[in-house]
Amino acid sequence: MFRGTYTALVTPFQDGEVDLPALAKLIEGQITDGITGLVAVGTTGESPTLSHDEREQIIRLTVEMAKGRCQVLAGTGSNSTSAAVAATRAAEKMGVDGMLIVAPYYNKPSQEGLFRHFQAIAQSTKSPLMLYNIPGRCAVDIGPETVERLAVGCRNIVSIKEASGSVDRVSDLRARLPEAFTILSGDDSLTLPFMSVGAVGVVSVASNLFPAEVCALVQAFRAGDVKSARDLHSRMLPIFKDLFIEPNPVPVKTALSWRGAMSAECRLPLCEMTEANAVRLRTTLDAFDATG
Repeated sequence: MFRGTYTALVTPFQDGEVDLPALAKLIEGQITDGITGLVAVGTTGESPTLSHDEREQIIRLTVEMAKGRCQVLAGTGSNSTSAAVAATRAAEKMGVDGMLIVAPYYNKPSQEGLFRHFQAIAQSTKSPLMLYNIPGRCAVDIGPETVERLAVGCRNIVSIKEASGSVDRVSDLRARLPEAFTILSGDDSLTLPFMSVGAVGVVSVASNLFPAEVCALVQAFRAGDVKSARDLHSRMLPIFKDLFIEPNPVPVKTALSWRGAMSAECRLPLCEMTEANAVRLRTTLDAFDATG
């Protein structure tokens, strides 16, 4: 169901408000450059700072702009099961192709609690769901055994965005899970290593800036052209790393602002980059452009 390159869309802001025209231009550019899918109101989209109405606006716009030309997933996860169920049902009515469900953050539930949380969400919808495991942000890890239980017990849980940073984890998951259950990298810098052991794509931050290049990397590996994929990975690795020298999505929105695509504005508690890190990021991007 979910395989290829998915952009975790940023949410443009202007003077504190969601900048829908800038978002529409970003979406159109993504589709033109061949993206497989778009993730609206995920954590890269600063979802914790968005109001209910803003989330709805963004999801509706993304679905309307896509017009079936690419898949659209909505980030509907929460540390409240009932809130995640409500958000999932609302997004389903708006016509998305699926949901990205991040692990509950702060609560630190047990593995049984995680299982019941995701099971409840799955039972509330007919839409396909992609789990999102990012223990570095959530302070909880969706264990491989729990993913396996969910894959077997919930037919509409069909994929996982794995951001544990572990190639071994991907190997373990691939060995446990049905072949139809897909694994996607949650880290741009690990897309190629993860695909080498069974992942089939990426949910990418870098593709906000370079959709064609990230798509090319994934497509090359899937086509068996490992050398081209490796060359692209090596060329883009400094960008992949420097987009995370400060909390995501601050660096990528800063880079998009340099292109004139949107304001660099984020919502508190996120704030602008330090001058030193901004210089470093610009140097990295200039070096990449010079090799193009």
